[in-house]
Amino acid sequence: MSRSTTSPQVRILLGFFLSACLSGTAPRADVGSDLPVLGDASSSLISPAMERQIGRDFMKQINAGLPTVSDPILKYYVAGQLHDLVQHSQLKENLQGVALIDSEQINAFAAPGGVVGVNLGLMLHAQDIHEYASVMAHELAHLSQRHFARGVEESRSKTLPTVASLIAAIAIGVLGGGDAGMAALSASQAAAQSSYLSYSRSRESEADRIGLSTLARAGFDPDGMARMFERMQQSYRFTRTPPEFLLTHPLSETRIADAKSQAREYGRGTYADSEEYALMRSRAQVHYADSPTIAVTQFTKAVRDNPDSTAARYGLALAKSRANKHREAIAEGDALFTSNPHKILYICTYAELLIAAEKFDQANRLLSHHLSINPDNAPLAALYADSLTKGQQYDKAEEVLLRQSLVNSQDVDVWYNLAEVSGKAGNIIGVHKARAEFYALHGAYQKAISHLEYALRLVSRQDAPSYAKLNQRIDDLRTALRVARS
Repeated sequence: MSRSTTSPQVRILLGFFLSACLSGTAPRADVGSDLPVLGDASSSLISPAMERQIGRDFMKQINAGLPTVSDPILKYYVAGQLHDLVQHSQLKENLQGVALIDSEQINAFAAPGGVVGVNLGLMLHAQDIHEYASVMAHELAHLSQRHFARGVEESRSKTLPTVASLIAAIAIGVLGGGDAGMAALSASQAAAQSSYLSYSRSRESEADRIGLSTLARAGFDPDGMARMFERMQQSYRFTRTPPEFLLTHPLSETRIADAKSQAREYGRGTYADSEEYALMRSRAQVHYADSPTIAVTQFTKAVRDNPDSTAARYGLALAKSRANKHREAIAEGDALFTSNPHKILYICTYAELLIAAEKFDQANRLLSHHLSINPDNAPLAALYADSLTKGQQYDKAEEVLLRQSLVNSQDVDVWYNLAEVSGKAGNIIGVHKARAEFYALHGAYQKAISHLEYALRLVSRQDAPSYAKLNQRIDDLRTALRVARS
């Protein structure tokens, strides 16, 4: 079973966008929760409930069309840091989804309904947590100010061809096809281009201003935004192809100057970097290293240059593990873990090193102990299931992943791993059920239905509860398929 499926990346988005723009009405999702926000004209066209539905479909398109990072430690950090930042933003609702894209390019995006995506490559370029958080705060501002809905509201007055071409450009750009998005945009009418770009600049400026406020409230350095902008501009000053972020978030000298000026309004302060961010940045560097050997060389030098750098030692431990130098990797990891025995990132990394060295019993004891203290913690559970699976304890691994499928039902990696381990445990019905949910999260409803129909044939009619649940789930997916095709 492949982790990705083939699916049109913009079909669902365009269906929503065009129906909203051209009909002037929004489909009703949840009666009662669909009321417009007073003073917000865009809510009469694109309701918050409709935005949430778009967000759910958008996540399916991301799963189907973009490579995502399956590393449970990186996923845990990125989602946790973003959720912490939300508490200091103007966003009134919880995030619906966080997508970590496996790309070295600088990019981040916000999609309707509380979906935020970020390329792991952002960590390669953001030198500290303040620069990284500035990009995240900017994207949260797009969500809190409902820039998508307001953009659709402004587009109502445009002609049919213009609306279609502009929305296609926006959708393609957000999904990561920067060059294609710009090409589509340039194909639209010249007057409409000018109007759209001007509107985009005003929204970007608003997101910068509100993002800076979020940074300050969260205790981050407001200067981080201008530093990040300058870093991106300098890194790509002499290249022909700018990063995706600059294609969808155009930079200018004025915008950078504004960020600096607005940051000064918050006063000067002393801001420490985040050790956890530094660790995850090292992890990203190992992930994108040309080879484990090159990563070992890189981090050996980093440790030699700065022996007190925890991030350098962390990167060296990971690199040596990837290079199959397990004894040295565990020695490095043991020293790190001993100095921080209660931090999830250190616990998980040490367990990861033990698993790679095939020290499954030691890893299992460590992970099961900390899962008893931190029940349902996603990376602890993922690594525990991995250790159990590699130690051929398939039934126990299946139990762990079944529990995770309940508490993290929107995580495609959980369903992928559950299908794999259920097969090894000889649970064929479980394989089909897990694969069905995996495909459903990709929007591949017909494949999902087929797997549940296979499972239904294997379930005894005497097992009435299981039979009924499978039939109900098949009906739900058929309804989703009809809606997607309509």
